[in-house]
Amino acid sequence: MVEIKTDENMDAMREAGRVVARALAAARRTAAPGVPVTELDRAAREVLERAGAGSPFLGYRPDWAPTPFPAVVCVSVNDAIVHGIPDGSRLADGDLVSVDCGALLGGWAGDAAVSFTVGRARAEDTRLIGAAEEALAAGIAAAVVGNRIGDVAHAIGTVCRKAGYGIPDGFGGHGIGRAMHEDPGVPNEGRPGRGMKLRHGMVLAIEPMLVGGGGDEHYTARDGWTIRTLDGSRAAHAEHTVAVTDAGPRVLTVL
Repeated sequence: MVEIKTDENMDAMREAGRVVARALAAARRTAAPGVPVTELDRAAREVLERAGAGSPFLGYRPDWAPTPFPAVVCVSVNDAIVHGIPDGSRLADGDLVSVDCGALLGGWAGDAAVSFTVGRARAEDTRLIGAAEEALAAGIAAAVVGNRIGDVAHAIGTVCRKAGYGIPDGFGGHGIGRAMHEDPGVPNEGRPGRGMKLRHGMVLAIEPMLVGGGGDEHYTARDGWTIRTLDGSRAAHAEHTVAVTDAGPRVLTVL
């Protein structure tokens, strides 16, 4: 069931989204060669605590997960696509890092992700991250009243495939509101004109994930959470929480 949000609900989600944006910014500022990945989680936790916000990630355990998620951010490095668990490993010069973060504030959720490089960036990583951001922008632009979920999926997938990148099967965006994951699902590839029609008050977490090697194959690491590229190539992830409104898409997870 899809919950249609009122304008007041969307304003409340905007406040949760600001917290997410600040937490992601703090994690990104913390990232540097030699820094333990756990420090990115610490930086994000401090932002949530100062805002009086909870974390929809911490303790989250879907049916497929062997253990509850132990952090407030997912930190996926290099060949990790999504769901990376922050651990004691240290970031290295040239690493490609994706950070995904959520917040719960006033009964409403926000969810966003960003990818960046640590230290000296490789040209191929810069191109991959740029394509992820372009795909996100295309998906957001398609999230207008009267379009369908398939239009959003098609916009994302077109950018990814044109750039020569893979799209991990089975992973994509989702509705969001009182909970982090709600209906409808938002695939990262699809046919235009198909799926649920978008209405004013729908809120979507749009999140393209790109595999640099061009293949779609992936596997789950031993920790039961981290999703990695099968070919060992690097991956990038970009996400925003977006409200569908009569005035056009409203991005809720920006500063």
